[in-house]
Amino acid sequence: MTLIGVIILYLLLGAVAGTMAGLFGIGGGLVIVPVLIFTFAFQGFSPEITAHLAIGTSLATIVFTSISSIRTHHLHGAVRWGVVRPMTVGIVLGAIIGAWTAALLSGPMLQAIIGVFAILVAVKMLLEVNPKPGRDVPGTIGLGVSGGLIGWISAIFGIGGGTVSVPYLTWCNVRMQQAVATSAALGLPIALAGAAGNIWTGWQHPELPDLSIGFIYLPALVGVVATSVFFARIGAKLAHRLDGRLLKRIFAVVLIIVGLRFLLS
Repeated sequence: MTLIGVIILYLLLGAVAGTMAGLFGIGGGLVIVPVLIFTFAFQGFSPEITAHLAIGTSLATIVFTSISSIRTHHLHGAVRWGVVRPMTVGIVLGAIIGAWTAALLSGPMLQAIIGVFAILVAVKMLLEVNPKPGRDVPGTIGLGVSGGLIGWISAIFGIGGGTVSVPYLTWCNVRMQQAVATSAALGLPIALAGAAGNIWTGWQHPELPDLSIGFIYLPALVGVVATSVFFARIGAKLAHRLDGRLLKRIFAVVLIIVGLRFLLS
């Protein structure tokens, strides 16, 4: 496949990922990582690094897409910056350790773990399991430790952390609107630290394809970023016109199929 063909492929991926993220109200990483794994396999990349490359590339895209999201939420005064600052310290350390943890796993093992995670998220969506407020926001140390765990999980799965941080903040009696906005702000340090960690752990890996910087594949990064933000807005508009609960159930079924595909392969 020519370079132009590859770029067109990833522009389309960004459009699909952005639309689905806006449509289903989930972070783009949960869509981008599985599709990148399948796409990299189609391009003939080594199965030992397809999952690592998908995770690193996904985190790099979140660096760019999270900025506009943070700005929008900040203008609405919804970001709890007093929560973001102490959590960021833990997030950076946790995300770097998460990238290192992922690098220690073989490609097939990492795909299997991603498959389990996708199935768990799907079950949560199907059963509509959401934690009820059960405690107050912890102090600086507690937020730092929580941030470390969220950063570690997010870097392993190539996500911006919303799948984990929103339920956690809701459990801490943070209103849903503020939880979503604060989670968006937490996505930037997760993505920055996770992407940097994947550059470091994948640097000069012998099986990397051309146009890669560590475990970040530049054509995919450019293509996804170029279209995902715009199409996320389209997906969000469609979500208001369609049956949201039905859509989430359909997407959950798709996640289960993807998760089983990773486990069985």
